[in-house]
Amino acid sequence: MLNTFDWLRRCASGAELLATLRYFAKPPQSSFEQQMIGAPFSALDGPCERCYLYARCGPDELYCRFCKTIVERAKRVAFISRKSAIVWGFVNHLPKSWQEGDGVSTKHIVGSYVHDEYRFLVMMGRRKLKPWLQNLILYHGADLKGLIQIFPPLGARGNISMGDIFCYATHYEPRVQLERLHVQFYSSPFHLLKPRERDRQGLLNFEAAEFLGLLEMTEVFRALLYPAEQRQLRELLDLSNPKEEQFYWGRFLGQLHQEAKDMLSAWRIRQWPKSRIKLLYELTDYADLPDSI
Repeated sequence: MLNTFDWLRRCASGAELLATLRYFAKPPQSSFEQQMIGAPFSALDGPCERCYLYARCGPDELYCRFCKTIVERAKRVAFISRKSAIVWGFVNHLPKSWQEGDGVSTKHIVGSYVHDEYRFLVMMGRRKLKPWLQNLILYHGADLKGLIQIFPPLGARGNISMGDIFCYATHYEPRVQLERLHVQFYSSPFHLLKPRERDRQGLLNFEAAEFLGLLEMTEVFRALLYPAEQRQLRELLDLSNPKEEQFYWGRFLGQLHQEAKDMLSAWRIRQWPKSRIKLLYELTDYADLPDSI
């Protein structure tokens, strides 16, 4: 019958994925394994319309008992899912505490799943990605090698499901042993369908320590520039006319406080390639505001 990994791949959205992770973390007493196999498709009957395996709850129901539970719970966790990030890891070995189910479950985690001694799935608040990665590198970075893929959850149902995105992530696992811990960052779940373009732009592959540094850099960026100033800067950096950019750049700097001016001057952000600017703004959804600068 279906195991936990099978159910994860049947999720249509990030909310269903989170609901499934939480279900198996604390399964109810009435286990889905006791369900009956559904009837074949016919004009009058058929199996569950979500899993296409188990029997529906009743004649007027669309789902089996398990799928109905997941769909109902998904509505309650949809808000949490929209603000979450998904991490699929394939490493040389999982820390022993993770295999025992302790190390993955921290205050930053909203859902987790350990597939085997090499693979794990973690779902967390986007703003907590940096402290989670920081702890991972601090306590296990010397021994841990492999690939960590980071991407946001999928929203409403469509032609592509969350399970499809999840399968693409497992497909991109490295075929050879990596010498260090690497990160692949996808700002949209649909980027997993065609990752080569993102890779050519230099927006995909990073070493774990390098990616952590980018998150810390983005935290400073968010702390020293108000959201309106961040939008103005993006519009300014997108200008194609150098003379027009020079004119507006002076006016823009005039409205900033000194710390923000020093940051932009030290970074030389006007000389950045467009791809690096794009990455900076993508990471603003994942970087939390620091306690102090």
